[in-house]
Parts: sequence; C-alpha cells; structure tokens
Amino acid sequence: MSLVRMDIQAVVVGGGVASSLVVLKPHGKRGHSSTKLPIRIGAVESAAISMGVDGQQSNRPMTHDLMLSVIDALDGSLTGVSISEVHGTTFYAQLRLLKPDGEQVLVDARPSDAIALAVRTHAPIFAEQEVLDTAGMPDFRAVREEEQQEEIHKFHEFVENLSPDDFSLSAHGGSDDPESGHNPEA
Repeated sequence: MSLVRMDIQAVVVGGGVASSLVVLKPHGKRGHSSTKLPIRIGAVESAAISMGVDGQQSNRPMTHDLMLSVIDALDGSLTGVSISEVHGTTFYAQLRLLKPDGEQVLVDARPSDAIALAVRTHAPIFAEQEVLDTAGMPDFRAVREEEQQEEIHKFHEFVENLSPDDFSLSAHGGSDDPESGHNPEA
C-alpha cells in the first residue's frame, strides 16, 4: 500500500440540499497536474474541520476536542490519519495513534472525524494511492494548462520548421506561369 500525503484544498459548508465536502489535494503540488480527492461530509463535520483549520475555539469542548483530551490523558499521540478505502461513495479512514510504549495503533474512523482531529493537532493527512486512483478527480485547470502548453509547443515547432519554400505559390499548387491559365494577380 502506498500512502500519498494530502493537504486540505477546500472545505465547503453546504446547507439544505447542497452537500458539504472537503477537498484534499496532494501535498506541495501547486501548479502541477494532480488528483483532487473530494469527500462528501455532513454540515456539522465540515464546520468542525473549518474550526480546526482556523484555530477557533468553542465555548465548550466539541467531540473532537474530547477525543484529543482522551488521547492526551492516556499519554498517546495522533501521528497521522489516512483515507484508507472507498466503496462506492463511502470513504473509510484510520487514525494512527502512538502509545507511550512506542506501539502504533490504527483505529477506524470516519474521514471527517479523522481530518477534524488532524487539523487540531497538525498531524499529516494521507490517502492510499488506490483511493486516489478510484475516487480522485483530475485538476481540470492543470489539465487545460498542460493542453495549452502542448499547443504552444506544437506551434513553435511548426514555425521553427518553416522554410521560404513554404510561402511560394508553386508549393501550394499555384503557379506564376502565365501560360498555365492561373494568374495570381487577377
């Protein structure tokens, strides 16, 4: 299994019929073609992730804050989270916890809860490459930029390979011969 480090690109807090979602992108891939991983989550969970990203504190501990307090009370630490599987439109995640004796424990979690914990502790977020291959979406802006660069490259190649003969009328089926019946001046 191959893990890819991810960053949060966007958190969309939906309402009514509009879904909330979190969009992950490969870490450090700015301006390059890369795969985006959109995960549909609940409105409450998207708010919890946004609060963690913004560093906001609530008046009372939220569930994610409680979970981190429990981990701390047990002298453990969250070393990372991973989006480990996808079946249809349902994603699965794991918390990577480190016990005081150095043993790593994986705990199943919803992706939204895992990400909400990760942003509060600045723990890295990962996705299995297989999940990206199955559920990822290409960055269409980057794909469009690559296509434009390819078109520019082809045009430059065309211009570089032009010769003066390419501009003569005889090269294109025309003739300067007045007896041929074709008069380019007429």
